[in-house]
Amino acid sequence: MEIKKIIFIHGNGSMRWSFSWASWLKREVDKLGIEGVFETFPDSILARKEYWIPFLKEYLNANEETLLVGWSTGAVAAMRFAEKNKILGSILVAPCYTDLGLENEKISGWYEEPWKWDQIRMNQKFIGLIYSKNDELIPLEEFVHIKENLNPNQVKEFEDKNHFIKENKIPEIIDFINRILEL
Repeated sequence: MEIKKIIFIHGNGSMRWSFSWASWLKREVDKLGIEGVFETFPDSILARKEYWIPFLKEYLNANEETLLVGWSTGAVAAMRFAEKNKILGSILVAPCYTDLGLENEKISGWYEEPWKWDQIRMNQKFIGLIYSKNDELIPLEEFVHIKENLNPNQVKEFEDKNHFIKENKIPEIIDFINRILEL
């Protein structure tokens, strides 16, 4: 499959898109010769759905030739976007599907409606899931639930990467991208 564009979607609480391993990912995407979109999303601290979905659709023009790489809330955004919009695929790093009992997550708007897992799956050709069993922010049960409901094409489970905040690279993302390119 050809990937025309890769959009990186950071998590909430971010002052800039280039936090942690994201700058490494941008360099790797550039090496592949694929258009990479790495921008700080509006309302980046609260990451409200009402701003992020239109930003993805209207400003960044995510479409059937776009791969979304979402981290944490960014992965939630990728899943919600795919409920109603066709994309090429998504790579979900440390996603959740509930507000985790946190007030700032509740007000974000991502968790108000039931998940349409079948739509998320049908509206894309590839889903990759990356998570760590010892994530300090998201319980393992969240990842298991997402994996069971989305049935991703590829899964990478780590034992010791926490929420990937201290990582300076995640080579498995590039492995997933290369797999998509081979399909």
